[in-house]
This record gives sequence, C-alpha cells and structure tokens, in this order.
Amino acid sequence: MKRRVWIAAVASLVAASGMAHADQVTDIKKKGELVVGVLGTDEPLSFIDPKTRELAGYDVELGKAVAAKLGVKPVFKQITLAARIPELQQGHIDLLAASLTHNKEREAQIDFSLTTFVAGQKVLVKAGSGIKDVPDLAGKRVSTAKGSSMEVNIKNAVPTVTVVSFDTSPQALVAMQQGKVVAFVNEDQSLARALVQMGDQRKDYVMLPTSISSEPLALGIKKGEAGLKKVVDDTLRELEAGGKAEAMYEQWFGQQSALKLPKRSFKFETDKID
Repeated sequence: MKRRVWIAAVASLVAASGMAHADQVTDIKKKGELVVGVLGTDEPLSFIDPKTRELAGYDVELGKAVAAKLGVKPVFKQITLAARIPELQQGHIDLLAASLTHNKEREAQIDFSLTTFVAGQKVLVKAGSGIKDVPDLAGKRVSTAKGSSMEVNIKNAVPTVTVVSFDTSPQALVAMQQGKVVAFVNEDQSLARALVQMGDQRKDYVMLPTSISSEPLALGIKKGEAGLKKVVDDTLRELEAGGKAEAMYEQWFGQQSALKLPKRSFKFETDKID
C-alpha cells in the first residue's frame, strides 16, 4: 500500500514538474526577463543604432511591447537567419522577432503570432546588367541570406537560377556589388533601405519590377506554448487598437521614415495563412 502511495506521489510530482516547465510565461516572469532573438543586421526591422550603439527597429519595438505586457525586462540576443528556429526550439531565446516569414513549412516547427508585417520580395541588380525583370535571371547566379524564404522563393520563380547564400543580407548585397553574382534577393523594404543608404550611388542599381513573393512576417513562439502565444497576440491587438501599430509602421517604413513606403495595407489581426 505504501509503495502505491509513493509511486502515485512521484507520478504527481513529475506531472506537476512537467506542467510547470510547459508554462513558459511563468518561467519568464520568474527570471524577470524576456529573451528576444533579433537579427540586428536588417534595418529598419532590427539594427544597431550608430548613435546609441544599441539595437533598434520595428522588430525591437515589438519585443519591448511584449516584455512590457509580461512586466519583465526585454533582453535582445542577436542571431543569424539560419539559427532562428533552432535557437527558439532549444530554449536559448523566448521569442523570435527576426524578420520571420510565416509559412506552412515552419508551422510544423514553431508557432506564430498574428501577422506583424507583409513584405514583398524583390531583386536588385546593377543598372548596366541587361537584366530587365525576374525571368532574365535564368541560368544566372544570385545572392540572398542563408536560411531565408528567399532561397526557396527565387528558385520557385526561376528554377534554373543558382542561389549563393550568405550568413547575412549585407554580405549577400556586397557579393552582388562586387560582381560575384548578378542579383541580390531580399524583402522590398530592406532593398529600399539599402538604396537610401547608397546615396548618390543608388543610380547605379535597379530594383526589378516583379515581386517573387508576398510574405507575411510574424513573431515566433516555441511550439505548444499557448500561454505565451496569447500574451503575444493580446499585445499586438492592443497595439493595433490603440493606434500604436500604425505609428510604428509610419516611423520605420512610412512617410516619417527615409523609406517613405506606401500606406500600411495590413493590420495585426490574423495568424492564419493561405
């Protein structure tokens, strides 16, 4: 009888331990910080501000908002594109705010927040390359960031293209500028920012007219963490309802920014994709 009671007690403790471990919100509040994975190399989503030497950008603001909702300190960890999902799965970070495309393939690995941005993916070439649009890339070498959805989408758009991948988008851009590849593939807002940063040299480059894909971006959450997903989604809904989401877009992408992109065409309202 005593043995049965002891076994039942042990089983109860194990179950309780498992439940506590599964509640990531409790763990985050206990340690007093939310560890957010960001790229830090993809302005204006996340980058090192040259004036403050601190991380700034749209994704960073989203991470801060979730941390505030939880009542904890935001701690940002720079990661590479290829390491984003493994870092989350292994528990090295609590939340991904890293230019993360929400697609069906990744849904098997992690959970996603409401959509936080909708990006078009485009191609940048040198003005004198003779390449007028995406189909002209057939049989050519193009660069993009390793572990990004651009690797897949450019191959879908032009099956005969050779993709050369780099750890970061800036490295992939330099490869095109140095003539190692004929084109650079990235999200349209990042390409627009790169052209602004080029100053007078921007006349030497052309963004091809056709988008290879339209991508919903979202925050990444460890699979099965329903409590944290609710906190994240509630945070985003509050940002939307209070007008903060619109203000953030205008600050980093819209008329208040150097990019001056068209008016926002999305809202923080869905976590479903087609």
